[in-house]
Amino acid sequence: MAPSNLRAYSLIVVGSFLQALSYVLFLAPYKIVPGGVYGISIVIHHVTKGVFPFLPDGFPMGITALCFNIPLMILAMRKIGLSSGPRTIATFLLISVFTDTLSYFLTEPLVEDDAFIAAFYGGAILGMGVTCIFHAQSTSAGTDVLARVIANDTNLKVSNMIIVLDSAIVLLGLLVFQDWAVPLYSWFAIFVYGKVVEMFQSENPNRAVFIVSRKTKEMHDLIVGKMGMRGTYIHGKGMYEGHETEIIFTLAERKDMPRLKNEVAKIDPHAFVSTMHASKDSPRPGI
Repeated sequence: MAPSNLRAYSLIVVGSFLQALSYVLFLAPYKIVPGGVYGISIVIHHVTKGVFPFLPDGFPMGITALCFNIPLMILAMRKIGLSSGPRTIATFLLISVFTDTLSYFLTEPLVEDDAFIAAFYGGAILGMGVTCIFHAQSTSAGTDVLARVIANDTNLKVSNMIIVLDSAIVLLGLLVFQDWAVPLYSWFAIFVYGKVVEMFQSENPNRAVFIVSRKTKEMHDLIVGKMGMRGTYIHGKGMYEGHETEIIFTLAERKDMPRLKNEVAKIDPHAFVSTMHASKDSPRPGI
């Protein structure tokens, strides 16, 4: 069930603050690059230190991330639509504001001279922040949005694209800082962050969806072509009139469900859509 607006935006505020805290107190001081837009921002922040007299401490991470997130968000809304658009905008705006505000007041790292501990706590706090954002059915935009856009135009999986993009950003940190410790601590922070999200993400993010419609060709184009998902046709027969029909079965992430239902209704207002929790060990349909 979707969270109420009050609960959702409360989770967004908490999650955004935790993410900003992770960047400012743990990751950025040790040049740990956790992938994503903020990984790039951390690199730019350190590279520009002392370069411009009006910004002796380097470009602010929050504003830098905002310069990437805004065009990425516009691209995503044009290419794939984004049902969580307002919440996503609120999320990346708040993370930027919290990051630059905390950077102004908290000028010293919380952990002194121990990059490993900083990577652990930074990854854990980042994971808790992202979990709050997920529970609000929002995202923080960034590379996951770019990955969805790329995957939508290709046959690549979104998860694989996220791994490729984040790994490229980690390697960017290695090239810029010329320090082999950077990818080690960065990938460790990403691993911790992923495990924390997995631990607190109690519900399976996928929903099993059954769609009954006579416009099967249009539904195929929507699910496979427009939304970049996969599905299976199940042959069926109506009990009342005895008409032969094709039932479409697919798996969709919870955050994509509002968009899927809206698009289905546009194509066929009389379509029947049924959803249920997907088993955690269910294989992804894609015959």
